[in-house]
Amino acid sequence: MLIGVPKEIKVHEYRVGLTPAGVRELAAHGHQIIVQTQAGVGIGISDALYEAAGAKIVPDAAEVFARAEMVIKVKEPQAVECKMLREGQVLFTYLHLAPDPEQTKGLVDSGAIAIAYETVSDGRGGLPLLAPMSEVAGRMSIQAGAHAMEKAQGGNGVLLGGVPGVAPAKVVVIGGGVVGYNAARVAVGMGADVTILDRSLPRLGWLDTIFERRLTTLYSSVDSLENEVSQADLVIGAVLVPGAAAPKLVTRAMLKTMKPGAVIVDVAIDQGGCFETSRATTHQNPTYVEEGVVHYCVANMPGGVARTSTFALTNATMPFALALADKGYRKALLDDANLREGLNVSRGKVTYKAVADTLGYAYQPAEEALKA
Repeated sequence: MLIGVPKEIKVHEYRVGLTPAGVRELAAHGHQIIVQTQAGVGIGISDALYEAAGAKIVPDAAEVFARAEMVIKVKEPQAVECKMLREGQVLFTYLHLAPDPEQTKGLVDSGAIAIAYETVSDGRGGLPLLAPMSEVAGRMSIQAGAHAMEKAQGGNGVLLGGVPGVAPAKVVVIGGGVVGYNAARVAVGMGADVTILDRSLPRLGWLDTIFERRLTTLYSSVDSLENEVSQADLVIGAVLVPGAAAPKLVTRAMLKTMKPGAVIVDVAIDQGGCFETSRATTHQNPTYVEEGVVHYCVANMPGGVARTSTFALTNATMPFALALADKGYRKALLDDANLREGLNVSRGKVTYKAVADTLGYAYQPAEEALKA
């Protein structure tokens, strides 16, 4: 199979879909790889390193999209990239379609086979291709939030861990999944007063045990959420409904009860955000203030630590990329129900139910689409 890797074009996005090690692995299986020039330069991967691994360097994205049977990316295709996709071409990347009707229409119109990293499953309720970026985003959320709390950044001037004789910041983490756990881990390590809310009692029990009662666990209800948010210096939104738009758990009314200069970090912004007042921002302009609260809603947070993120992501995606290349997308998806969960759009049909329901498309089950 001919596999193409374009340079990412989203603002301040320096990650890349394949590392040289990934190129070498695919080449060892007999596949050809073309990489757009300078695709990895932002994280210290030169064209020469890709060539040494077996890739051919091409001058622009147009050639990558025109020639490749499968395109491997990191971020969702931008409008100009959607127009370069063609019928039957495989796109393997993050998509986050539920809050993005324009991208969904672009993919449907293209006739491409769009497989989303974020909905590939592991059979145990986990999301193995989302997990590494969730780990990164969870850990980053605390350092980003701590920076935004500085007075010069518009925050309330509270030091996350406090000092002897002065109370630490109160950090509230909404959601106890991969993002929430990693956010809590960093916040606890920095000495903050941490509360984590979730609706899974087994998960809360696990968190209570793993943190050895160094944080507070609470069952998430409207009442507990309202109370905790009103007292918080920093709130991390770490809610996920796989493939679907995030629920708006924190309302504008709740936001109005927060301390002036308090900070929210909405890690769920890729799926539309879990705060009513959230709107996507970029690394170039990461924050804005609404109702006196600083909002950090960067939609590609792991792109801020692009080198770490690229290597973590490609470690996870490689087995699936190999399966798609070795078997062809149809057989690979039919053989593996977990990989098949990643199929969101196939030849003009929406094949992921949460996306179809959210955006009003007719739903065609992935298996049915593949056998059609």
